[in-house]
Amino acid sequence: MLHNFEPPATEDEIEAAAIQYVRKVSGTTRPSAANEEAFAEAVRAVTAATRTLLDGLVTKAPPRDREVEAAKARARAAERYGPREATSV
Repeated sequence: MLHNFEPPATEDEIEAAAIQYVRKVSGTTRPSAANEEAFAEAVRAVTAATRTLLDGLVTKAPPRDREVEAAKARARAAERYGPREATSV
């Protein structure tokens, strides 16, 4: 989710979401050399469309705090999957 955060989503976050979307749709994380340009163009188009969408959305809800939302997500994950154990390197 990228909408209604304070501070707003960055271009890097929007592009990362676009890459995730294109990977999901294409079924690949790394395109072949033959498909690399099509993949890159799709990422550019989805990034632009996402920016247009985010710029056009209107809400009456107060902006969400990124740290609070991240903490909620970690709590949900811990409840679902159990607490993460520290691993030594």
